[in-house]
Amino acid sequence: MPAKHVVSALALVLSFVVHSAFAVSLNPRGVGQALIYPYYTVNKSQDTLISVVNASSVAKAVQVRFREGLNGRETLSFVLYLSAHDVWTASISQVADDGGAAMKTSDASCTAPVIPAAGVALRSAGYDGTGPVPADAGPTSITRTREGFIELIAGADITPGSPTDIAITHVQGVPPGCDALNDAMTQADEVAPTDGIFGSGSIVNVGEGTFFAYNADALDGFTAIPLFSPADEIGPSLLDANSPEAVSGVATAYVADGNGAPLALDYAFAIDAVSAVFMADTIYNEYIVAATLGANTDWVVTFPTKEYYVDTEIYPGGPVPPFTSGFVAPGVSNVDIGGDVFDREEGVVSFGQPCTICPPPLPLPGVSYQVNVLPLRNDVTPAATASGVFGSNLVSLAIPPNGDDGNVALNLATPNGVAHALSGGLDPNGVAVTLAGLPVAGFMAYNVINANAQPGLLANYSGVFPHRSTTTCQANVTGCVPVNTGSTP
Repeated sequence: MPAKHVVSALALVLSFVVHSAFAVSLNPRGVGQALIYPYYTVNKSQDTLISVVNASSVAKAVQVRFREGLNGRETLSFVLYLSAHDVWTASISQVADDGGAAMKTSDASCTAPVIPAAGVALRSAGYDGTGPVPADAGPTSITRTREGFIELIAGADITPGSPTDIAITHVQGVPPGCDALNDAMTQADEVAPTDGIFGSGSIVNVGEGTFFAYNADALDGFTAIPLFSPADEIGPSLLDANSPEAVSGVATAYVADGNGAPLALDYAFAIDAVSAVFMADTIYNEYIVAATLGANTDWVVTFPTKEYYVDTEIYPGGPVPPFTSGFVAPGVSNVDIGGDVFDREEGVVSFGQPCTICPPPLPLPGVSYQVNVLPLRNDVTPAATASGVFGSNLVSLAIPPNGDDGNVALNLATPNGVAHALSGGLDPNGVAVTLAGLPVAGFMAYNVINANAQPGLLANYSGVFPHRSTTTCQANVTGCVPVNTGSTP
């Protein structure tokens, strides 16, 4: 029986450990140095609203990066300067019914480059070959920007009282010196960042009256050094995690063993440390699809680090575990999954279970993108049909419901007999540790329609719940599943 732990149960233990040493961890309390917003969309006449809060008493330089949902290619990037206790907000909306997405903000906080009042369109140059990186194997249409995810990285604190700090600190609601910011000035005033940012996203349809709100995932201990430099026009990314105490690599991740005890793992590649804190062998959540309630459910399943393992145009030599398939035409990187769908009375229907003989013509359950929206609905839904709640086109698999409501356990570790695992971690004694599953973030969203709220009125009720998860460590250490070395005890 695999040794598992429920990640949420480690909140208190890990929160104390994180502050005793500098290492990447997923902070269950929601405050950190880097944030992952697992989904934005402008489909179905929806807007996505995002906010980020600097809860600390020191100003910060934050790299903001939008990524499209097929392959995680960048579509917009800029630096946001948050003064102490500042809040920044923005909206993402469609440009046209058949167009891409654009970001707009009425916030006064300084950005570099400056965001015009009319907003800025998300761009296709990150994936269509017209920018600094080669095109990938996906479609080049601007419509790829309509769905994706967002990452924010606090790459530096600003020295209190410095010229940059004075320029970006609001005076009667407006920073006095945004136009005066320049690389030489900001670089001189930047120091190693501390934690202190948190954020949220909300997907809103004003016409239908729906509102789906979630908290961004927060990474603590991401960097011990400032990450901006004049020569780096791209800005910091998830590749820049670092830990000064790492003995066997460049970055340390704090995860937990099967007994719930914190486990420090050193990685030679920084992105593996980030992936480690998102690893899950199984994710769990609920659903409701009752036709009498007009109910639909969407699961958002985002792999926030996937592009670094599968995008062989930028990172040759892939695909690299824990992922097994590179990003190829027509714009997919398939991941095998399986699961058990339980109704409310414990009845179960399984899909994607390991098979002894799997006929090649028979497609096995899987998801194809970096951001995946898995619909559950009562009507027969082909895989290519937009999802019921968000109207997402990032649908490569529809989970078959088992009754009007229930819960699903989605297997990410060994579905269809395919093993997904992240190796390369070394504990403080140099013992190799493997984490089963895939790095994943996301949530479940449901919508219920009440057509009889009042005569002539229609009411929508919606809810959002983060996925619960378990993970498994494999190593010959206490708290992990033992590895058979072939030697005699």
